[in-house]
Amino acid sequence: MGRHIPCLLGAACRDPLATTPTTASNNGLLTPLPMHSADVGLTRELTPAEIIKRTFGVRPSGESGRSGIHPLIFLRNVFRSASWASRIVNVLWPVVPAAIAVRYAMEDNHLVIFILSYLAMVPCANLIGYAGQELGRKFPHVMGVIIETTLGSVVEIIMFIVLITRPDTPEVNYIQVIQAAILGSILATMLLCLGLCFVAAGLKREETHFSEAVSEAGSGLLLTAGFGLAIPTVFEHSLRGGAIPEDELIDKAIDISRSTAVLLMVAYFIYLFFQARTHHGIYDAIFVADEERDADKHREHIHHRLTFTECVLALAVAIGLVAVIAIALVDQIPYLVKERGVSDSFVGLILVPLVEKAAEHLTAIDEAYDNQMNFALSHVLGATLQTALFNAPLVVIVGWGLDKPMGLNFEVFDVVVLLLAIITVGNFLRDQKSNYLEGSLCVLVYVAIAVAAWYFPNPHLIEAAQAGAASGGAAAGGAEHH
Repeated sequence: MGRHIPCLLGAACRDPLATTPTTASNNGLLTPLPMHSADVGLTRELTPAEIIKRTFGVRPSGESGRSGIHPLIFLRNVFRSASWASRIVNVLWPVVPAAIAVRYAMEDNHLVIFILSYLAMVPCANLIGYAGQELGRKFPHVMGVIIETTLGSVVEIIMFIVLITRPDTPEVNYIQVIQAAILGSILATMLLCLGLCFVAAGLKREETHFSEAVSEAGSGLLLTAGFGLAIPTVFEHSLRGGAIPEDELIDKAIDISRSTAVLLMVAYFIYLFFQARTHHGIYDAIFVADEERDADKHREHIHHRLTFTECVLALAVAIGLVAVIAIALVDQIPYLVKERGVSDSFVGLILVPLVEKAAEHLTAIDEAYDNQMNFALSHVLGATLQTALFNAPLVVIVGWGLDKPMGLNFEVFDVVVLLLAIITVGNFLRDQKSNYLEGSLCVLVYVAIAVAAWYFPNPHLIEAAQAGAASGGAAAGGAEHH
């Protein structure tokens, strides 16, 4: 039985298989879209062959007009990339071989290795983002956004896996770095990236409008994800200092974290099913309208597209480079903490998320600048939700398999900042419009968090201070007793 395809753009709609694009309103604002498929009429039923073509066929906007691999065209398109920001990032490609060479030739020069590896990660992540964007164009709109978001998180997953496999040192607790990086990644995307998107869109227009279907589902899920991530932390800190011994309390918090991780992953897959299957028509119509409002669509040409084979090749090369550079980057963290005095919180909350989310940030900001705010918002919220509902639970489960005490029992400072940021962003999304003022406020809030993270002491220093205070109090009590 073929499925019904809702006509969501009124008179501007065409046959589902027609190649003529739908039209949006000419006033630059978002075309009003129905929220439920029952609000509109239905077109004819699709045959099984048409359903397969609709699901897996290459969209006209993703057609390259070529097949296989053409080295010169491939290199030209990769360097040209998708935006001016990406082209600026591509200037850093010479740093990639330099970072790999320095890592093996100058093993004791930790600061140079860290700086070069950090810079080299940016063009590699940008290539993953560009290839993912080109691959996503070849699929239906909703599936394409999901593919782009998933591939954009590959760098983050690799960083988490590399961190979880490292043994702890007296100076660095890698599990605490991962925990800070999880929340830092959410904050960087939700505050910094979203804020820059609002600012970029505000450079060319007074207000930018986006759909309620995108913002409402995303902000609701963000609040749910934040609540789920906070449960183990609230449990541990509410019982600390009570009748339960410290070691037993931590074990219970880790067990709760593992159960919560499974539940969060279930929520993520339900969200994907909601977006890609049951409510596919609503999101698809929104993204079609956004494509029609693209300010740069007249500059896009078919010969600037990558073929499917070139997309796969670019992803394989970029992911391989990211894995090599991530190992070199993580190996320098003990030096930063011990010799340079950089706190675990700053490394996890700020340094790691900025480099792992570079590709997604550039893509979303470019889309917002081109008046495609629904695409930008979908990338921002999608990347945030993937970190909270999939990547974070995944590293907890991997740590479980490696018998590591990886849990979601964060520092209280981190959880409070996360929940306040979710509430702030939710209020900005509530009216379905944005301007550069809201964007600037989001960026300023992120900078304030970065300053606090810089001054936040390392956990082993806090524990040493507490132990010293306790021993001093015991000594004073003994002297008073005598």
